[in-house]
Amino acid sequence: MTKLAVIGTIDVQPGARAEVLSAVLAHRDRCLRDEPGTLQFEVLVPTEEPTKLMLYELYADNAAFSVHMKGASVAKVMEEVGAKVVGLTGIRCTPGPEFSE
Repeated sequence: MTKLAVIGTIDVQPGARAEVLSAVLAHRDRCLRDEPGTLQFEVLVPTEEPTKLMLYELYADNAAFSVHMKGASVAKVMEEVGAKVVGLTGIRCTPGPEFSE
C-alpha cells in the first residue's frame, strides 16, 4: 500500500482568509479525528500572499483520499466557506522514503 501526499492551495476572496482559515482548521481537526486514513493534515498561512492558504495532507492510500473527498467534513467546510473560495488546486505526490512503508 502506497501512501499519498497532497499539496493543496486554496485561493480566497480578499479579506476572507481569516474566516476560511478558521473553517479549514476545524475541518482538519474533524478529519484527523474521524478519518482513520487521514494521517497528517497541515495548514500553512503564506506570509506574503494574503489571499492564499496552503495544505499538506498525508493519506494511507488513494482509497483513504477518496473517502476524505466524499466525506461529511469536506461537505461541511464547503457549505461554510465555499462561496469565499475562488480557487482550489491539489497536487498528488508520492511521499519521500521516510514516509513510505
